[in-house]
Amino acid sequence: MIEVQNLTKRYGAKLAVDRVSFKVNESEILGFLGPNGAGKTTTMNILTGYLSSTDGKALINGIDILEEPLKAKKLIGYLPEQPPLYLDMTVEEYLKFVYRLKKCKLPINSHLKEICELVKITDVKKRVIKNLSKGYKQRVGVAQALVGNPPVLILDEPTVGLDPKQIIEIRTLIKKLGKNHTVILSSHILSEVQAVCDRIVIINRGRIVADDNSERLVQNLSNDHKLIVRAEGNPNEIKKLLSSIPDMREVRINRENIEPGVAEFYLNAKEGSDVRREVSKRLASRNFPLLMMKSSELTLEEIFLKITTGDIYGHADKIEAGMDTRLAGKE
Repeated sequence: MIEVQNLTKRYGAKLAVDRVSFKVNESEILGFLGPNGAGKTTTMNILTGYLSSTDGKALINGIDILEEPLKAKKLIGYLPEQPPLYLDMTVEEYLKFVYRLKKCKLPINSHLKEICELVKITDVKKRVIKNLSKGYKQRVGVAQALVGNPPVLILDEPTVGLDPKQIIEIRTLIKKLGKNHTVILSSHILSEVQAVCDRIVIINRGRIVADDNSERLVQNLSNDHKLIVRAEGNPNEIKKLLSSIPDMREVRINRENIEPGVAEFYLNAKEGSDVRREVSKRLASRNFPLLMMKSSELTLEEIFLKITTGDIYGHADKIEAGMDTRLAGKE
Protein backbone atom coordinates (compact mmCIF):
# COMPACT_ATOMS: atom_id res chain seq x y z
CA MET A 1 0.00 0.00 0.00
CA ILE A 2 2.87 2.40 0.86
CA GLU A 3 6.30 2.06 -0.71
CA VAL A 4 9.24 4.36 -0.09
CA GLN A 5 12.16 3.92 -2.50
CA ASN A 6 15.55 5.52 -1.82
CA LEU A 7 13.91 8.66 -0.51
CA THR A 8 16.35 11.56 -0.14
CA LYS A 9 15.83 15.12 1.05
CA ARG A 10 18.45 17.86 1.20
CA TYR A 11 18.20 21.30 2.73
CA GLY A 12 21.19 22.97 1.13
CA ALA A 13 24.25 21.12 2.42
CA LYS A 14 22.24 19.30 5.10
CA LEU A 15 21.12 15.77 4.25
CA ALA A 16 17.89 15.31 6.24
CA VAL A 17 16.79 12.00 4.69
CA ASP A 18 19.37 9.66 3.19
CA ARG A 19 18.11 6.98 0.76
CA VAL A 20 15.31 5.74 2.99
CA SER A 21 13.39 2.67 1.79
CA PHE A 22 10.57 0.71 3.42
CA LYS A 23 7.14 -0.74 2.68
CA VAL A 24 3.89 -0.77 4.62
CA ASN A 25 1.47 -3.53 3.71
CA GLU A 26 -2.29 -3.27 3.51
CA SER A 27 -4.01 -3.24 6.95
CA GLU A 28 -0.65 -3.00 8.73
CA ILE A 29 0.07 -0.57 11.58
CA LEU A 30 3.64 0.69 11.30
CA GLY A 31 5.37 2.51 14.14
CA PHE A 32 7.74 5.14 12.73
CA LEU A 33 10.29 6.20 15.35
CA GLY A 34 13.29 8.44 15.53
CA PRO A 35 14.96 10.99 17.80
CA ASN A 36 14.53 14.70 17.17
CA GLY A 37 16.29 15.69 13.95
CA ALA A 38 16.47 12.13 12.65
CA GLY A 39 14.40 12.83 9.51
CA LYS A 40 11.17 11.28 10.74
CA THR A 41 8.94 14.34 10.32
CA THR A 42 10.54 15.18 6.96
CA THR A 43 9.79 11.66 5.70
CA MET A 44 6.18 11.87 6.89
CA ASN A 45 5.76 15.30 5.28
CA ILE A 46 6.99 13.88 1.97
CA LEU A 47 4.55 10.95 2.28
CA THR A 48 1.63 13.34 2.78
CA GLY A 49 2.69 15.55 -0.14
CA TYR A 50 3.52 18.51 2.08
CA LEU A 51 7.19 18.43 0.99
CA SER A 52 8.83 17.28 -2.20
CA SER A 53 11.80 14.93 -2.12
CA THR A 54 15.21 15.68 -3.59
CA ASP A 55 15.44 12.15 -4.94
CA GLY A 56 13.68 8.80 -4.69
CA LYS A 57 10.00 7.94 -4.69
CA ALA A 58 7.07 7.73 -2.30
CA LEU A 59 4.25 5.59 -3.68
CA ILE A 60 0.73 5.40 -2.26
CA ASN A 61 -0.97 2.32 -3.71
CA GLY A 62 1.42 2.58 -6.67
CA ILE A 63 0.81 6.31 -7.22
CA ASP A 64 3.81 8.62 -7.00
CA ILE A 65 3.00 11.40 -4.52
CA LEU A 66 5.27 13.83 -6.42
CA GLU A 67 4.06 13.07 -9.95
CA GLU A 68 0.33 12.70 -9.19
CA PRO A 69 -0.15 14.53 -5.88
CA LEU A 70 -3.92 15.07 -6.02
CA LYS A 71 -4.62 11.45 -6.93
CA ALA A 72 -2.28 10.16 -4.21
CA LYS A 73 -3.56 12.56 -1.51
CA LYS A 74 -7.11 11.26 -1.97
CA LEU A 75 -5.85 7.97 -0.54
CA ILE A 76 -4.37 9.58 2.60
CA GLY A 77 -5.91 10.73 5.86
CA TYR A 78 -3.46 12.81 7.89
CA LEU A 79 -3.48 13.79 11.55
CA PRO A 80 -0.59 16.15 12.35
CA GLU A 81 0.67 16.56 15.91
CA GLN A 82 -1.52 19.66 16.25
CA PRO A 83 -4.95 18.73 14.79
CA PRO A 84 -6.00 21.23 12.09
CA LEU A 85 -9.23 22.34 13.82
CA TYR A 86 -11.34 25.46 13.41
CA LEU A 87 -12.11 26.11 17.05
CA ASP A 88 -15.15 28.39 16.51
CA MET A 89 -17.01 25.75 14.51
CA THR A 90 -19.10 22.99 16.00
CA VAL A 91 -17.84 19.46 15.44
CA GLU A 92 -20.60 18.83 12.89
CA GLU A 93 -19.88 22.09 11.00
CA TYR A 94 -16.19 21.33 10.91
CA LEU A 95 -16.59 17.78 9.57
CA LYS A 96 -18.97 19.04 6.87
CA PHE A 97 -16.38 21.67 5.95
CA VAL A 98 -13.68 18.98 5.67
CA TYR A 99 -16.08 16.84 3.63
CA ARG A 100 -16.52 19.67 1.11
CA LEU A 101 -12.81 20.51 1.14
CA LYS A 102 -11.93 16.92 0.23
CA LYS A 103 -14.65 16.84 -2.43
CA CYS A 104 -15.96 13.65 -0.91
CA LYS A 105 -18.59 11.78 -2.95
CA LEU A 106 -19.95 9.52 -0.21
CA PRO A 107 -23.45 10.29 1.21
CA ILE A 108 -22.63 13.10 3.63
CA ASN A 109 -25.05 12.40 6.48
CA SER A 110 -24.55 8.65 6.73
CA HIS A 111 -20.77 8.93 6.16
CA LEU A 112 -20.20 11.54 8.86
CA LYS A 113 -22.55 9.71 11.23
CA GLU A 114 -20.51 6.53 10.77
CA ILE A 115 -17.24 8.39 11.47
CA CYS A 116 -18.66 10.08 14.59
CA GLU A 117 -19.81 6.73 15.94
CA LEU A 118 -16.46 5.11 15.17
CA VAL A 119 -14.40 7.73 17.02
CA LYS A 120 -17.11 8.21 19.68
CA ILE A 121 -17.85 11.91 19.23
CA THR A 122 -21.58 11.64 18.45
CA ASP A 123 -22.50 13.09 21.83
CA VAL A 124 -20.43 16.27 21.20
CA LYS A 125 -21.10 16.90 17.51
CA LYS A 126 -23.27 19.96 18.27
CA ARG A 127 -20.67 21.50 20.58
CA VAL A 128 -18.16 24.20 19.63
CA ILE A 129 -14.70 22.65 19.25
CA LYS A 130 -12.89 25.17 21.47
CA ASN A 131 -15.05 24.04 24.40
CA LEU A 132 -14.04 20.40 24.07
CA SER A 133 -11.45 18.60 26.18
CA LYS A 134 -8.04 17.77 24.71
CA GLY A 135 -9.11 14.14 24.27
CA TYR A 136 -12.22 15.05 22.29
CA LYS A 137 -10.27 17.51 20.14
CA GLN A 138 -7.87 14.69 19.30
CA ARG A 139 -10.82 12.47 18.37
CA VAL A 140 -12.17 15.20 16.08
CA GLY A 141 -8.70 15.34 14.49
CA VAL A 142 -8.86 11.59 13.83
CA ALA A 143 -12.39 12.04 12.45
CA GLN A 144 -11.27 14.62 9.87
CA ALA A 145 -8.54 12.22 8.73
CA LEU A 146 -11.21 9.56 8.15
CA VAL A 147 -13.45 11.75 5.98
CA GLY A 148 -13.58 10.20 2.52
CA ASN A 149 -12.62 6.79 3.97
CA PRO A 150 -8.96 6.93 2.79
CA PRO A 151 -7.17 3.56 2.84
CA VAL A 152 -4.01 5.13 4.33
CA LEU A 153 -3.83 6.96 7.68
CA ILE A 154 -0.75 8.87 8.81
CA LEU A 155 -0.93 9.82 12.49
CA ASP A 156 1.72 12.05 14.04
CA GLU A 157 1.82 11.86 17.87
CA PRO A 158 -1.92 11.12 18.18
CA THR A 159 -1.89 10.81 21.99
CA VAL A 160 0.35 13.75 22.91
CA GLY A 161 -1.02 15.67 25.88
CA LEU A 162 -3.74 13.16 26.72
CA ASP A 163 -4.43 11.67 30.13
CA PRO A 164 -3.97 7.89 30.68
CA LYS A 165 -7.65 7.08 30.08
CA GLN A 166 -7.71 9.09 26.85
CA ILE A 167 -4.47 7.46 25.69
CA ILE A 168 -5.97 3.99 26.14
CA GLU A 169 -9.09 5.05 24.22
CA ILE A 170 -7.06 6.44 21.28
CA ARG A 171 -4.84 3.32 21.25
CA THR A 172 -7.93 1.13 21.07
CA LEU A 173 -9.29 3.26 18.24
CA ILE A 174 -6.03 3.03 16.26
CA LYS A 175 -5.97 -0.77 16.60
CA LYS A 176 -9.55 -0.86 15.37
CA LEU A 177 -8.71 1.41 12.42
CA GLY A 178 -5.79 -0.87 11.53
CA LYS A 179 -8.22 -3.62 10.58
CA ASN A 180 -9.44 -1.64 7.57
CA HIS A 181 -6.69 0.91 6.98
CA THR A 182 -2.94 1.01 6.48
CA VAL A 183 -1.59 3.11 9.35
CA ILE A 184 1.72 4.89 9.95
CA LEU A 185 1.96 5.97 13.58
CA SER A 186 4.63 8.31 14.87
CA SER A 187 5.00 8.51 18.64
CA HIS A 188 7.58 9.26 21.32
CA ILE A 189 5.73 6.95 23.72
CA LEU A 190 7.49 3.69 22.93
CA SER A 191 5.24 1.53 25.10
CA GLU A 192 2.37 2.83 22.98
CA VAL A 193 4.12 1.81 19.76
CA GLN A 194 4.84 -1.63 21.20
CA ALA A 195 1.20 -2.08 22.23
CA VAL A 196 -0.37 -0.90 18.98
CA CYS A 197 1.99 -1.49 16.04
CA ASP A 198 2.55 -4.64 13.97
CA ARG A 199 5.99 -3.44 12.90
CA ILE A 200 8.52 -0.78 13.86
CA VAL A 201 10.82 1.28 11.65
CA ILE A 202 13.49 3.36 13.41
CA ILE A 203 15.21 6.21 11.58
CA ASN A 204 18.38 7.88 12.82
CA ARG A 205 20.47 10.57 11.15
CA GLY A 206 18.36 10.26 8.03
CA ARG A 207 18.76 6.51 7.61
CA ILE A 208 16.69 3.44 8.51
CA VAL A 209 18.54 1.64 11.31
CA ALA A 210 15.91 -0.96 12.27
CA ASP A 211 12.86 -2.53 10.62
CA ASP A 212 11.12 -5.42 12.38
CA ASN A 213 8.38 -6.23 14.87
CA SER A 214 9.07 -5.32 18.49
CA GLU A 215 9.44 -8.93 19.65
CA ARG A 216 12.20 -9.72 17.15
CA LEU A 217 13.96 -6.41 17.81
CA VAL A 218 14.07 -7.28 21.51
CA GLN A 219 15.23 -10.84 20.86
CA ASN A 220 17.91 -9.88 18.35
CA LEU A 221 19.45 -7.13 20.46
CA SER A 222 19.14 -8.76 23.86
CA ASN A 223 21.46 -11.37 25.30
CA ASP A 224 19.26 -14.45 25.57
CA HIS A 225 22.00 -16.36 27.40
CA LYS A 226 21.70 -14.02 30.39
CA LEU A 227 19.14 -14.73 33.08
CA ILE A 228 17.82 -13.05 36.19
CA VAL A 229 16.81 -15.53 38.90
CA ARG A 230 15.16 -15.06 42.28
CA ALA A 231 15.34 -17.90 44.80
CA GLU A 232 14.75 -18.37 48.51
CA GLY A 233 17.65 -19.59 50.62
CA ASN A 234 21.25 -18.84 51.53
CA PRO A 235 22.59 -16.61 48.72
CA ASN A 236 26.16 -17.88 48.85
CA GLU A 237 25.07 -21.53 48.76
CA ILE A 238 22.75 -20.86 45.83
CA LYS A 239 25.52 -19.00 44.01
CA LYS A 240 27.91 -21.93 44.47
CA LEU A 241 25.24 -24.39 43.28
CA LEU A 242 24.42 -22.40 40.14
CA SER A 243 28.07 -21.71 39.35
CA SER A 244 28.66 -25.46 38.99
CA ILE A 245 26.24 -25.74 36.06
CA PRO A 246 28.05 -26.64 32.80
CA ASP A 247 28.36 -23.66 30.40
CA MET A 248 27.79 -21.22 33.26
CA ARG A 249 30.34 -18.40 32.96
CA GLU A 250 29.41 -16.28 35.92
CA VAL A 251 26.90 -15.94 38.74
CA ARG A 252 26.54 -12.68 40.65
CA ILE A 253 24.33 -11.84 43.61
CA ASN A 254 22.23 -8.73 43.73
CA ARG A 255 22.31 -7.93 47.43
CA GLU A 256 19.57 -5.33 47.30
CA ASN A 257 16.74 -6.24 49.66
CA ILE A 258 14.22 -8.02 47.41
CA GLU A 259 12.18 -9.54 50.22
CA PRO A 260 13.13 -11.38 53.45
CA GLY A 261 15.04 -14.57 52.72
CA VAL A 262 14.98 -14.03 48.94
CA ALA A 263 18.01 -13.21 46.77
CA GLU A 264 18.32 -12.19 43.13
CA PHE A 265 21.07 -13.57 40.90
CA TYR A 266 22.54 -12.48 37.59
CA LEU A 267 23.49 -15.53 35.49
CA ASN A 268 25.72 -15.32 32.44
CA ALA A 269 25.98 -18.58 30.49
CA LYS A 270 27.94 -19.29 27.33
CA GLU A 271 26.36 -17.80 24.25
CA GLY A 272 23.83 -20.19 22.72
CA SER A 273 23.40 -22.15 25.95
CA ASP A 274 19.99 -22.64 27.53
CA VAL A 275 20.54 -23.35 31.22
CA ARG A 276 17.00 -22.68 32.45
CA ARG A 277 16.05 -26.32 33.01
CA GLU A 278 19.29 -27.09 34.82
CA VAL A 279 18.84 -24.03 37.04
CA SER A 280 15.35 -25.17 37.99
CA LYS A 281 16.46 -28.77 38.50
CA ARG A 282 19.41 -27.92 40.77
CA LEU A 283 17.45 -25.48 42.91
CA ALA A 284 14.69 -28.07 43.38
CA SER A 285 17.24 -30.76 44.32
CA ARG A 286 18.40 -28.63 47.26
CA ASN A 287 14.92 -27.39 48.19
CA PHE A 288 15.65 -23.77 47.24
CA PRO A 289 12.27 -22.42 46.02
CA LEU A 290 12.58 -20.77 42.57
CA LEU A 291 10.43 -17.63 42.68
CA MET A 292 11.34 -16.01 39.36
CA MET A 293 13.43 -16.65 36.28
CA LYS A 294 13.50 -14.41 33.22
CA SER A 295 15.83 -13.49 30.40
CA SER A 296 17.44 -10.09 30.69
CA GLU A 297 15.76 -8.72 27.58
CA LEU A 298 16.05 -5.04 26.81
CA THR A 299 12.92 -2.92 26.86
CA LEU A 300 11.86 -1.18 23.65
CA GLU A 301 13.08 2.08 25.19
CA GLU A 302 16.52 0.53 25.71
CA ILE A 303 16.47 -0.89 22.18
CA PHE A 304 15.65 2.57 20.82
CA LEU A 305 18.50 4.19 22.75
CA LYS A 306 20.91 1.41 21.87
CA ILE A 307 20.17 1.78 18.16
CA THR A 308 20.13 5.57 18.02
CA THR A 309 22.92 6.44 20.47
CA GLY A 310 24.74 3.25 21.43
CA ASP A 311 24.83 4.63 24.99
CA ILE A 312 22.89 1.90 26.77
CA TYR A 313 23.51 -1.25 28.76
CA GLY A 314 21.30 -4.30 28.76
CA HIS A 315 19.19 -4.72 31.89
CA ALA A 316 21.44 -7.43 33.26
CA ASP A 317 24.55 -5.33 32.60
CA LYS A 318 23.00 -2.46 34.56
CA ILE A 319 22.46 -4.84 37.47
CA GLU A 320 26.06 -5.99 37.20
CA ALA A 321 27.37 -2.41 37.05
CA GLY A 322 25.33 -1.48 40.11
CA MET A 323 26.44 -4.50 42.06
CA ASP A 324 30.18 -4.13 41.74
CA THR A 325 30.50 -1.53 44.51
CA ARG A 326 27.98 -3.25 46.78
CA LEU A 327 29.74 -6.61 46.51
CA ALA A 328 33.20 -5.32 47.40
CA GLY A 329 34.37 -7.20 50.47
CA LYS A 330 31.07 -9.09 50.96
CA GLU A 331 31.86 -12.40 49.31
